Amino acid sequence: MPTNHALKRDLSLVHVVTMGLAWMSPMIFFTSFGVLYEGSGGMLLAAYMLAFAAIIFTASSYGQMATAFPVSGSAYTYVTKAMNPLLGFVVGWAILLDYLFSCIVAVLMFGINLNAQFPSVPSFIWILLLTLIIMVINIIGIKTSANISKIFVLMQILFISGFCALLVYKAMNGGIAAGLNPFAAAKGVSLTSILAGASLVCFSFLGFDSITTMAEETKEPKKTIPRAILIIVLTAGLLYFITAYLIQQLYPRFIYSNVDSAGYELMQMIGGGTLAAIFTFVIIFSILSQGMSSMTTVTRLLFVMGRTSLLPGKFAAVHARYRTPVFNIIIVSIISLSALFISLETAIKFVSFGALTAFLFVNLSVISHYIFRQKQRTPRDLLLRLACPLLGAGFILYLITQLDRASLMLGSGWIVIGLIYYSLQKTKAASLQEATLKATEG
Repeated sequence: MPTNHALKRDLSLVHVVTMGLAWMSPMIFFTSFGVLYEGSGGMLLAAYMLAFAAIIFTASSYGQMATAFPVSGSAYTYVTKAMNPLLGFVVGWAILLDYLFSCIVAVLMFGINLNAQFPSVPSFIWILLLTLIIMVINIIGIKTSANISKIFVLMQILFISGFCALLVYKAMNGGIAAGLNPFAAAKGVSLTSILAGASLVCFSFLGFDSITTMAEETKEPKKTIPRAILIIVLTAGLLYFITAYLIQQLYPRFIYSNVDSAGYELMQMIGGGTLAAIFTFVIIFSILSQGMSSMTTVTRLLFVMGRTSLLPGKFAAVHARYRTPVFNIIIVSIISLSALFISLETAIKFVSFGALTAFLFVNLSVISHYIFRQKQRTPRDLLLRLACPLLGAGFILYLITQLDRASLMLGSGWIVIGLIYYSLQKTKAASLQEATLKATEG
């Protein structure tokens, strides 16, 4: 039964890195290939490099805040403690959107890719199956999830390495596009379009921030979390750059019939049915690990928000036997079933808005905490805790402005809902406090 036991501190550096890479899912490059290729006008490498430039500064900021506040809650905790509780709630509410829809994206991609491989089995069957599996594994415990993720992350890295080796082989045998400059915009593609693509491509780097929600389940979180963030971002960047470069060199004008299954079509074109089948096999397990890690992230955020009374107390309950927030896991599993009727593009837009909002304010929280509150203003501090976060915030703010109108409208609507909820909660708390005071005086 649920109790108020603490979370179990079981995770090592390797566990945390693999959980972050599992959440990020390096295979996301292919599973969302169509959306990202279309969004960047085919200029994937340029879009990835711009996104990396924005992310690396933000990753540094997350590492700084994880050292200052080695507790769960991610951006919600950092902004609340370093800046303002109301602002912290807004950021937490925004990143809740990111984390919830990441779970939806995982099961939705699972359904899309399995249906492409086995057309006779409807997508909803696969969605229901994966949701059930993820729920059970997360209930059992975070270390079980981390150990399973370790295997699946290695599988993804091996597949991507093999895929790149195949492209190199084709290039050496005359397949490379002569004279193509991968940094030059394709005909009809503007710099603005590439920058807009970068705002979507940031989706591929999401995951490094998720591990900050696991601080209370990590050994030596002050050291482990910042190191893990750096390893995750650099590993992902290297994989994405090499893959995007090779695809753009060999297939600069790739055409697909379905934006949701463009990655699968790419595999069929390059390696036929055999490569497509191997791709689907790896995708199954990569999405499974991504779903497990996404579920861990969002349920820990709900746990912290329940502990601070912004959500009902049930969200802060931990199961006595499994030491996991079982109530949260069940609720999120139910929400994940919205993948039955939502599109992949819409889900990615929700995730991008929530993540970029959180990234912006985590950068600002570094400045607020270290420069203004702690008054740490040595030359090193001014570089790492003022200049770098400002650059990160500037990049992220620009990427937010490049999100399309639908993303901004959907995200803003979610924020408005959150502010209404926050106001109602505060009004309720004030009424209870007033009633208690009157009862005491009486």
